[in-house]
Amino acid sequence: MSLKAVLFDMDGVIVDTEPLHRKAYFKTFDELEITVSEDLYTSFTGASTKRVCETLIQKYNLSHTHEAIAGIKRSHFKDYFYNDEEFDLIPGVRQLIEHYHENGIKLILASSATMTTINMVFEKFGLEKYFSGKISGADLKESKPHPEVFLLAAEMADETKENCMVIEDSTNGILAAHRAEIFCAAYRSPHSKSQDYTLADVVISDYEELELDKISKYF
Repeated sequence: MSLKAVLFDMDGVIVDTEPLHRKAYFKTFDELEITVSEDLYTSFTGASTKRVCETLIQKYNLSHTHEAIAGIKRSHFKDYFYNDEEFDLIPGVRQLIEHYHENGIKLILASSATMTTINMVFEKFGLEKYFSGKISGADLKESKPHPEVFLLAAEMADETKENCMVIEDSTNGILAAHRAEIFCAAYRSPHSKSQDYTLADVVISDYEELELDKISKYF
């Protein structure tokens, strides 16, 4: 057993688009004239936009389709994505990605984000050359905490599950990795509120802790 592939979540792991999504969602809620509590908003963490929109339609008895709500939210998100000055890669993640890449570790992106958002991030920050595959959970039937996205990512890397590691930051993502029976490193970010790291195999708050010499004891 040795580490051959790292399966990266994107949101909260590579970039923190959470603040952008938050601004975009709350702007959308205003337009829909609904009041969404912090608790309800927190429960959406890691869920696909489709699932969030379906929940809103049900809960608030909205006449919109989930596509229509997603469209409103997407246009606000795009605006923040290109114009919000605080938006950047998470500290240390570029160095970690380069470190794995230089050492011949295959990198696969396994995110709940749409492929459009994934490509926007990869283009904006020049990440394409490091990754050998990308999977969008938005294209799958099941979203995290269902393990499907990580099982597909391991398959895409053409490695056994034992030789893979997932990097995640949300309760749903960690649970998905656990159900997939893949070693999971949880990144505890300053932004991740009330996420549960119990099922992670290792919890870190600095990406240097995931360099190969430091995690070799697990593989």
